[in-house]
Amino acid sequence: MALETGSISVIKNELKRLPKEVLVDHLLRLAKYKKESKELLSYLLFEEHDEANYIKEVKEEIESEFASINYSSVYYAKKGIQKVYRMVSKYIRYSGKKTTQVELLIHFCKQLKGCKVNYKRSKVLKNLYDRQIVAISKAMNSLHEDLRLDYENELEEIL
Repeated sequence: MALETGSISVIKNELKRLPKEVLVDHLLRLAKYKKESKELLSYLLFEEHDEANYIKEVKEEIESEFASINYSSVYYAKKGIQKVYRMVSKYIRYSGKKTTQVELLIHFCKQLKGCKVNYKRSKVLKNLYDRQIVAISKAMNSLHEDLRLDYENELEEIL
């Protein structure tokens, strides 16, 4: 017999009824066993209030990761770039904000275009790049017109 998982609304209602000390214990226990849970909790506690600094730090990490990629063969470069993309996706998921998504994906695409490997030669990298352009466009459509115009100029640069 499998353990039945409660829906989000059931869990939310149950969490509301718990005393503060028990809630803190549950959060710490949750963060203890899963690295992503700990990272998300760290973002919510320490980074969420300063999104601009969060974006700046993630951009620096993207640049650092691109600099450490092994470009000796297209295979290694592809694997390294995919690793960077997974990292960027994780940070975008933590934030959940469209502006953060657009900024980080544009920065990722700029780094990909400027790296030592020709991404257009690899079908995998070309598809990855094209998917990011589509994702940027979709996210931009949900932004305010003024922000959209700013990002459209940046998008034109990478196209």
